[in-house]
Amino acid sequence: MATQDDDSNGKAADRIKDSAQQIWLAGLGAFAKMQQEGSKAFEALVKDGAGMQKKTQQAAEETLAQAQQRMAGFASEFGTKAAGQWGKLENIFEERVARAMEKLGAPSAADMAALQARVEALEAQLKKSQGAAAPRKTAARKTAAAPAAKKTLRRSKAS
Repeated sequence: MATQDDDSNGKAADRIKDSAQQIWLAGLGAFAKMQQEGSKAFEALVKDGAGMQKKTQQAAEETLAQAQQRMAGFASEFGTKAAGQWGKLENIFEERVARAMEKLGAPSAADMAALQARVEALEAQLKKSQGAAAPRKTAARKTAAAPAAKKTLRRSKAS
């Protein structure tokens, strides 16, 4: 299925081929005239040939620039589409992993956040209730807990 861009590329290529053919013919004509008219005619043809070469080169550069712009557009469009597809694939993967974790009984991120909030609330209540308790009981707990903590520390260093 040919597009308008393909048609214009084909026409530009045909123009370049025609220009090259004309240059060749001008060269042959120059050679024939040179034999007939001498060096003045030859110099005039060289000048004309240089002008024709500039025009042809300009046309080729313009066609190349247009093709590069179109290819950059295609590449950008392809990149955008690929990124969209990658995002969809990533979402599907995340959903499947979440379902598998749920089937295994693993807590979700929401479950963990709720548990963390509950632990923090319980810690706050515990601190509040310990603050209301008598200072003597707190001191007694600290002295009783100190030897047990030292034993635990010694065991962990030994292993």
